[in-house]
Amino acid sequence: MKIYVPMDSAAKALGADEVADAVRREAASRGIDAQIIRNGTRGMVWLEPLVEIDQGQGRIGYGPVTPEDVPALLDGKLESLGPVDEIPWYARQTRLTFARCGVIDPLDLDDYRAHGGLAGLRRACGMSQAEIIKETTDSGLRGRGGAGFPTGIKWKTVMEASAEQKYIVCNADEGDSGTFADRMIMEGDPFTLIEGMAIAGLGVGATRGYVYLRSEYPDAIRVMNDAVRIARQEGVLGPDVLGSGKAFDMEIRMGAGAYVCGEETSLLNSLEGRRGVVRAKPPLPALEGFLGRPTVVNNVISLATIPVIFEKGAAYYSGLGIGRSRGTATLQIAGNIKYGGLFETAFGVTLGEVVNEIGGGTASGRPVKAVQVGGPLGAYMPVSKFDTPMGYEEFDQNGGLIGHAGLVVFDDTADMLQMARFALEFCAVESCGKCTPCRLGAVRGVETVDRIAGGDPAAVDLLTDLCETMKDGSLCALGGLTPMPVMSALTQFPDDFACHKEAAE
Repeated sequence: MKIYVPMDSAAKALGADEVADAVRREAASRGIDAQIIRNGTRGMVWLEPLVEIDQGQGRIGYGPVTPEDVPALLDGKLESLGPVDEIPWYARQTRLTFARCGVIDPLDLDDYRAHGGLAGLRRACGMSQAEIIKETTDSGLRGRGGAGFPTGIKWKTVMEASAEQKYIVCNADEGDSGTFADRMIMEGDPFTLIEGMAIAGLGVGATRGYVYLRSEYPDAIRVMNDAVRIARQEGVLGPDVLGSGKAFDMEIRMGAGAYVCGEETSLLNSLEGRRGVVRAKPPLPALEGFLGRPTVVNNVISLATIPVIFEKGAAYYSGLGIGRSRGTATLQIAGNIKYGGLFETAFGVTLGEVVNEIGGGTASGRPVKAVQVGGPLGAYMPVSKFDTPMGYEEFDQNGGLIGHAGLVVFDDTADMLQMARFALEFCAVESCGKCTPCRLGAVRGVETVDRIAGGDPAAVDLLTDLCETMKDGSLCALGGLTPMPVMSALTQFPDDFACHKEAAE
């Protein structure tokens, strides 16, 4: 008997460790020969802790399970969810990047191989740098961290740069509200990130890599460090990657918790041991990045998707999606939502489908009022825009951004003036302080929103002008995109601003 109990942070926060301990005690007291495997999460957070039992006929799910449920679980008296792969929410997904997450033992390299792992790296080892770059470009993969920049073009720039040393840097500083995909993949399938970074290294001629991981993710830090050690011992990393004669090695570096270090140049400064402040561009990191050398900076999900592209081929991956948004989106559904979790599907599903069909509407049962997509710098999308397809250009045309594909849902009790204020307050706290529009603009913005709340009729125009200045004058996206949630709240939900004015009068 194999019993799977997740060690994912979300599952642990909901009691998974206590359930695992109860299963061990109960199995031992009954003399049951059970192998307890701490896997990642399948992404169905509302079912966590989700326990799976495999007695040779497939994995049957039970959840949410409490320690008190364990005796009934082992007696076979606890109501099951049926085969986990057939749970409708899970079965309707197109799982590529997350195909193994929740399925394998995260630190068992043999288990990883048995589920298709390392096939992409083996193929890449037999390819030239130009062939690796072409495969990546042809797949249509774009950065999953926010900007959506074509991955192949970035790699080509680094490949063609002349330097004795080049680097691969993985941006794992996942700080956006409502996002957890990076953490999930690092805790549940760390070898796919390692494999993706190794392929990137072979493609651009980089022999060193770094994962910049936020300090708030202790479980991910532990798992990634263990996975790197195992990969090095097994010849996946090192001077002779999979016996190819090509070198690539990597290590994990921990950040100190600054949101601005999710911006690539601030991250590089921090990685070098400097203060995490934004660098002016040019030069681009692809030409002068870490330690002044050509550097690929990619998000976790971008790099973790590379192995499946090289395993299945660029044509397969690019065959999914809509417009210029190819492949799958790893949607993180959070906030006031009935079925929260990670849902991977091809680009093109509409925002309304994600919220109402996949997410099941609000957890409170009240009408949806707004959905913030793309983290704290993303626009608040009203219900009137629920027919917008999930795609980079499609969202841009409707005043939003996909970003890291995190969605936070709000019901009709949300005060959008206060949400606008929060966006500016967040920027004021997290600004690195290097540029004036961001450093001062956010502080003045909070004061201006308070004036609107107090009934000042001139404050709305002032807030609009201030947001234009921040958008056009800030050095990076923190100051440049903060106006997006503010102005979307103001333009899409004007009644929330008017009612404060009326109340003041």
